[in-house]
Amino acid sequence: MKKVAIFIILVFAFSCTNSKDDTAPLVFQSDFGIKDAAVASMKGVAAGISPDLKMYDLTHEIPSYNVWEATQRLVQTAEYWPSGTVFVSVVDPGVGTARKSVVLKTRSGHYFVTPDNGTLTLVAERLGIESIREIDEAVNRRKDSSKSYTFHGRDVYAYTGARLAAGVINFTDVGQKLENKVVAIPYQKAKIDGNVLYGNIPILDIQYGNVWTNIDRDTFGKLGVEHGQEIRVKISQDNRIVMQQTLPYHPTFGKVPVGDPLLYLNSLSQVSLALNQGNFAARHKIGSGSDWNIEIWKSEVSRNN
Repeated sequence: MKKVAIFIILVFAFSCTNSKDDTAPLVFQSDFGIKDAAVASMKGVAAGISPDLKMYDLTHEIPSYNVWEATQRLVQTAEYWPSGTVFVSVVDPGVGTARKSVVLKTRSGHYFVTPDNGTLTLVAERLGIESIREIDEAVNRRKDSSKSYTFHGRDVYAYTGARLAAGVINFTDVGQKLENKVVAIPYQKAKIDGNVLYGNIPILDIQYGNVWTNIDRDTFGKLGVEHGQEIRVKISQDNRIVMQQTLPYHPTFGKVPVGDPLLYLNSLSQVSLALNQGNFAARHKIGSGSDWNIEIWKSEVSRNN
């Protein structure tokens, strides 16, 4: 009897130590906010697919209809999640129209379930496109929801994303394969021309009012600027000049007095502007988006264009 009991205990212990969770992380993003039941409804649909799913929130505070900010938050976050993670992003001002519902698989192995309305602009650029499939709603849509036209986040995207993350379907089961091309929002990419850097202000560091740009460390390095050196900055929206100013370049905020401005490289190694313990964006009435641009050059150098 003792031998039988020991055998049962050993089998149980072996099965526990060798159990395998085949679900992938499921990460949600939307412009729904959390004042009502929209987000909980999406998660309820996902839980109905598999109660073992590990669900997380990227953010649900994307400004209403702001597809540009949706693509920014995805590219800011995705690479820190393991390969296989499924992102469901629903910022969908064209819900119910002819825009395609797709799943993008990147070369990094991440999946993005979303309307193809510009949301994929930057993850496609940064992580690369391995394949894109259009969601076949005849198969990948919540049961008895075909007459609902305004909540595809719940009925199509959460449902499909959960099925993919839970291993109920494979990527090939999503639907027909599309051309490896996404709807892209045009914007000023980071470049240097002569002695001037050009870039975009894709997003603000909302909590503190710092102004983040898409000019990366390597591109900025081509300007040959040292810490403490003065930099000229011009910010414009749709060719309307909003601000021109000279700022010192420093590695961190405490290098200037409280309330003073500086140019620095943020946690993503991108050129940014800030006030030490102040709100740079609010002071200068600076926003962000595909139409907000920045030019940077050394203060002692004359522009050659």
